[in-house]
This record gives sequence, structure tokens and C-alpha cells, in this order.
Amino acid sequence: MEKPVHHFSELFEQLGLANDAASIERFIERHSPLADEMPLADAPCWNEGQAEFLREAVDEDADWAEVVDHLDASMHKKS
Repeated sequence: MEKPVHHFSELFEQLGLANDAASIERFIERHSPLADEMPLADAPCWNEGQAEFLREAVDEDADWAEVVDHLDASMHKKS
């Protein structure tokens, strides 16, 4: 069975954040870059529930894992 494909905006919605393109860009700019050694879920910008969701998505290779990896790359990218 194929996993559903989630879009970046859906991840932000799932995290309870504004999910329009401008808001997503502002969020990433405001909270990036993360230190190379910092896991995405440990970033100080997440509340406990958001961090747990991000951690579980990756640990369990959930259907959200691919888009969480995209967010991880975006937030670790040096400008």
C-alpha cells in the first residue's frame, strides 16, 4: 500500500502553524539555520506536541517522514 503524499503546507497545518507560502517562508527564515548537530525536533521553536509529532514521523517512518525531512533540510540550510 502506498503512503499518502503530504505537501509542505499540510505539515505546517498539522503542526498548528500558518500554512500559506509567505508564513512558511517567514517561519523558516526566523528559526533557521539550526546548528548542524541539532535534530529538527529539538529546535526551540516547537512546543512539546509539535516536537513529538516531528520525532515520531521520522522514527516510525510515517507517511509524514518525507515532508518532515524536507523541513529539516530547509531549517538546516545556511543562507
